[in-house]
Amino acid sequence: MSVMIETGRMRLRGWRDDDGDAFVAATNTPEVMAHLGGVADPAVLKAAVTRQQALLAANGYCFWIIERIDDGAVLGFCGLKPGEVGPITDEVEIGWRLRADVWGQGYAREAAEATLAWAWANLDAPRVVAITVLGNVRSWGLMKRLGMRRRKDLDFAHPRFPPDHPLSWHICYAMDRP
Repeated sequence: MSVMIETGRMRLRGWRDDDGDAFVAATNTPEVMAHLGGVADPAVLKAAVTRQQALLAANGYCFWIIERIDDGAVLGFCGLKPGEVGPITDEVEIGWRLRADVWGQGYAREAAEATLAWAWANLDAPRVVAITVLGNVRSWGLMKRLGMRRRKDLDFAHPRFPPDHPLSWHICYAMDRP
C-alpha cells in the first residue's frame, strides 16, 4: 500500500489486508479502549481493515495506519474520514488511536499535524473536526495543542451508547482552514 504521509519517524499509509492482527494487538487493550467502550471483539476491530480500505478508495483518505519507520511496527492509526454522526455528519473528521506504550512520545501530535497539513493541501474542506468524550483528557488536550477550538454547539450524544452511558456524550473541537 502506498504511503500517504511520511514524517521523520513514521509513515501513514493505507491498510493492507493483513493489518488487522497487528492493529488489534497494538490497540485492543483496556488502556487504549477505555474511552471507546472497552476491549472489543477482535473481529469487530479487524473489520476496520475493510472499512478503511473502502474509505480510502472512495475519498482518497481514511484513518491511515501509523507505521514506525525504524522497525515497521504498527503504532495505531491517524487520519481523516467523513463524519458519520450527529452534527459532524459530512464534516471532515480527524481521528487517532495509538498503542499505550508510545503515549507521551509525540507520535500522536506528529501524525495529527502531518494529517492536518495533508488535509489543507489536498481537500477543500472549510474545517476539520475531532470528537472524543470529556473524560479523554489526552485526546482533547492534543486537540487543543493542535490549535483546535472547542465547539460546544457541535457536542452530541453518540448513538453507539445509551443516552445515560458515561461514554455517550461526545465533545467536538474544530479547526478552520488556515
